[in-house]
Amino acid sequence: MRRFLREHSLTLVFGGLFLAALVGQFFAGQADYNERQAALGQPLLTLGSYLFSADFLVDVVENWQSEYLQFFLYVTATVWLIQRGSTESKPAEKAGHETDEEQQVGAYVKKDSPKWAKAGGWRTAFYSKSLGLAMLVLFLISWSLQWVAGWYANNSDPLAEKMGLFQYFLSADFWNRSLQNWQSEFLAIASMAILSVYLRHRGSPESKPVGAPHSVSDRSG
Repeated sequence: MRRFLREHSLTLVFGGLFLAALVGQFFAGQADYNERQAALGQPLLTLGSYLFSADFLVDVVENWQSEYLQFFLYVTATVWLIQRGSTESKPAEKAGHETDEEQQVGAYVKKDSPKWAKAGGWRTAFYSKSLGLAMLVLFLISWSLQWVAGWYANNSDPLAEKMGLFQYFLSADFWNRSLQNWQSEFLAIASMAILSVYLRHRGSPESKPVGAPHSVSDRSG
């Protein structure tokens, strides 16, 4: 058990932080919602009712979709785009899909390579893009949930203009919710890319060795 916890500590710790933050958001969101409802003289929601409300769902998934969009764009864009000296970037000479030898496919598969990496044909081609595709699918699912939940929450608001589902997709509320999250994700990626050129954090895989030159992109220094 101790070995399992150590070997999976990154996922377990951040999974725990996610659950703690989600619970905190739930209680804070319910209190905030009821404060606004009370100010308007509208009915309040119990904790149970708020848990299954469109207001809670849209607040949760609008952040999820922006995170998955960030990772989809990051995973796919960094195949070709580079930032010299950044640990978030490959060295310039490795831009692109790289050779079969570098990617350990085709004649260069290893005994313990994943099954679909060794299969060849469409399965290897699909597996070679599977991480980016997974991020794209998760983004589209969570963005769709934000769309539907936001539409329902908007139409449940007695002061808001009632509109159809596709009309809501074109509304300022929907795009404000989306774009205010997207811009922060794009800023975070750009900041990490450039700051990792010049700054260090000893022992972190996101940082180059402390003494590595600024111009070196490889984490190994």
